[in-house]
Amino acid sequence: MGSYALITGASKGIGKAMASQLAAKGYNLLLIARTENELQLLADELIASYKVKVSYLSADLANQLSPKIVADWCRGLHAEVSILINNAGYGLWGDFAELALAEQLNMLQVNLNSVVELTYHLLPLLKNQERAYILNVSSMAAYQALPTLALYAASKAFIISFSRAIRYELKNTSVSVTVLSPGPTDTGFAHRAGLDRLADLADKFNMQPADVARIGLKGMFECKVEIIPGLLNKLSAYGAKHLNKAWIERISAGLYRNAK
Repeated sequence: MGSYALITGASKGIGKAMASQLAAKGYNLLLIARTENELQLLADELIASYKVKVSYLSADLANQLSPKIVADWCRGLHAEVSILINNAGYGLWGDFAELALAEQLNMLQVNLNSVVELTYHLLPLLKNQERAYILNVSSMAAYQALPTLALYAASKAFIISFSRAIRYELKNTSVSVTVLSPGPTDTGFAHRAGLDRLADLADKFNMQPADVARIGLKGMFECKVEIIPGLLNKLSAYGAKHLNKAWIERISAGLYRNAK
């Protein structure tokens, strides 16, 4: 198989699990993450285990120039990209007015702008394939407003809306668009966001990255629109849609404000 899958946030968690599972299927890989030594170790492991081609690029998607650099790098490799997985993302905990604006804008650049830009730049390559897929990773946080995680939740809600809209626009092309919304997953997200106490609670409900990756990739190849892995997460999304929003926001605020 000569096709390539490009994965952002590929060195850890769900992205790393997806890289391994796609390599097992025979896909060549283009891996993007911030830490070069982790990318090199992963690339060496996948090449040895699955005999696929793996190229990687260390890039910080918080840098506004990075999405174009990544796209130019792909074109320079003349790789036949048939899968784009926009997985990179993170959260910041705290009241909007109290967090540094520059840090919040960096988060939006990773969670939102880089997804838009990479999708835009790589769509011509994807359309050249007989069958191609885009998998955008959102979050269960997308289904309700979350005080103290305001911009994170909003950025993930954008990903769902954006994915559904361009899926419709691309319905007569070879490109299928899917959005994956994981709940608590053993990726270290809560600790990075500063949610130390909540991280201990989330550990009791965490799904494993390999399971989330397997469910997400299966749904992507089946051309599903939205994927919510795990029964508890599906019930949570249903509740967020049908229960009183003000009530949910009060509950969320009480939970997250005591999470530090």
